[in-house]
Amino acid sequence: MSMGESTAPVRRRETLESVVVRFAGDSGDGMQLAGSQMTLASVLAGNDVATFPDFPAEIRAPAGTLAGVSGFQLHFASDEVFTPGDAVDALVAMNPAALAKNIKSLRKSGLLIVNRDAFTARGLKMAGYAENPLQDGSLAEYQLFEVDLSRLCRDALADTELGSKEVERSKNYFALGLMCWLYERQLEVVEEEIAARFQGKPHLLDANLAVLRGGWAYGENSELFRIRFAVPPAPAGAPGIYRNITGNEAVALGLIAASVQAGRDIFFGSYPITPASDVLHALAGQKSFGVRTFQAEDEIAAVCAALGAAWGGQLAVTCTSGPGMALKQEAIGLAVMTELPLVILDVQRGGPSTGLPTKTEQADLLQAIWGRNSESPVAVVAPRSPSDAFDATYEAVQVALRHMMPVIILSDGAIANGAEPWRVPDPAQLAPITAPELATAEGLGEKGFLPYSRDPLTLARPWARLGTPGLQHRIGGLEKSEGTGHISYDSDNHHNMVVLRQRRIDNIANFLPGCDVTGDRQGDVLVVSWGSTYGACLTAVRRAQRAGKRVSHVHLRWLNPLPSDLGELLESFRTVLVPEMNLGQLYKVLRAAYDFRGHSYTRVAGMPLRVQELEAEIEALLPS
Repeated sequence: MSMGESTAPVRRRETLESVVVRFAGDSGDGMQLAGSQMTLASVLAGNDVATFPDFPAEIRAPAGTLAGVSGFQLHFASDEVFTPGDAVDALVAMNPAALAKNIKSLRKSGLLIVNRDAFTARGLKMAGYAENPLQDGSLAEYQLFEVDLSRLCRDALADTELGSKEVERSKNYFALGLMCWLYERQLEVVEEEIAARFQGKPHLLDANLAVLRGGWAYGENSELFRIRFAVPPAPAGAPGIYRNITGNEAVALGLIAASVQAGRDIFFGSYPITPASDVLHALAGQKSFGVRTFQAEDEIAAVCAALGAAWGGQLAVTCTSGPGMALKQEAIGLAVMTELPLVILDVQRGGPSTGLPTKTEQADLLQAIWGRNSESPVAVVAPRSPSDAFDATYEAVQVALRHMMPVIILSDGAIANGAEPWRVPDPAQLAPITAPELATAEGLGEKGFLPYSRDPLTLARPWARLGTPGLQHRIGGLEKSEGTGHISYDSDNHHNMVVLRQRRIDNIANFLPGCDVTGDRQGDVLVVSWGSTYGACLTAVRRAQRAGKRVSHVHLRWLNPLPSDLGELLESFRTVLVPEMNLGQLYKVLRAAYDFRGHSYTRVAGMPLRVQELEAEIEALLPS
């Protein structure tokens, strides 16, 4: 061999349109970190991405058990992607439990990369294996790559002073370096993140950089891997500044943007609950934008404090998930009665009760629309994706202030924790939010201040700040007289006020756009989606359209009120399919409001809907 000749193995390079990768290991193995770093590297490589972090419900499940497995799924592609993917193309399993829990998601002939060092007798027993799957032939349908990850990390850090536990915790970066090499992701962005994470800790910085580069070098020089994959950049989108964003981050930024536009400081009253707590964390550091965060002692105190802030003229927000939403309902009813603007974020999760606190679901719709005593209507909006959570939140604030009412935002675990590229909007291009001017005592007529007089366009009442001289009025939960706001037990007044409160909700539809349909406005099948089912439904419909099928898609952002032209649209199709991660809640709402031929598809598994299953449902409904 001549001097300078490469000793790297000869391998081929394959170009792919899209790839789905999943990292899986113990909750302390850093799988979320590895996945998020590869996501960022993929974004900077020009790919479109969608992610699905899959957290264990147990806070500290025993290491090596099925209950403690944490996963992160990433879908990156050279075209638009709307879901984190159905079948996994490459699975990285850090131990036997991670393999056992995730192997069913790996497609046949998919890449299976395992940490062979973890497949000990004890590890196999804790994962429920009677035999070692690396040796019994049960993995023959996959491309199996056994890597001594733990040993290689120890070798890379042999000259450092790190303890054995610190060395073991670094193996996620070795796996990340290997996967970046395999799919031609650049290490520079990951190295920058490591430098920021371990700033001021040079021994940990150097160690993790060494392990990351060691994973890359292992892929480059090992005889084990004879192939690399390239995923070309996606077509350039609209010019601008892009960043990777989660749904919870987008909600926080949407609130801040809306508060600045409205000229109202934020009061955010919250009680920590999975998977909503990150919004509280994100806003707690934004005091420079006039954000006041209040971590209350319970859910009821959180919403009541927010409602008090609304009475004081602030942009009032509270945040929770399903069980906390149940506790807040009485106070939300008070907001309906007092007609004060209040934004309530519900990040839906598996239930009932504590249920599946780290898994996704969209089963709070009926609770959001009808979950209070008596006739107590509120507006309900639902984002469709992580980046769309910014726009949906911004709209929620716009409606809450313009119409002087509570608005519920129905996010969910997949949106809250998932991430995708987001084009940072130009603040000058954001829609205006005109908050009602706070009332004053100037110019009052003979009747004085009428706290329940109405704006003729929005039906909103005046917003009078607590303690304003000359604007004294009753603010409690007893029924109000129209106009004066005095307590009233008159039966006719009560009937009229009940009808009026519903009219106020219905009136919002006059300010909303009509249905945006993907495909024709008539045909064989119309797929109706809401929330995070958007991506799977849109992808399935597009595939059907490419096959020449008369299938269309409409996604509902506003769920109360519904779009004014929805009824006509539903009647224009031979049948309507409503897929949901519940037992058909939107389907029930639609059937109560409209007369149409429809089918409900439901799956409540704590996971996003699968495109392939929706394709099969659509195909079954098409005329033969």
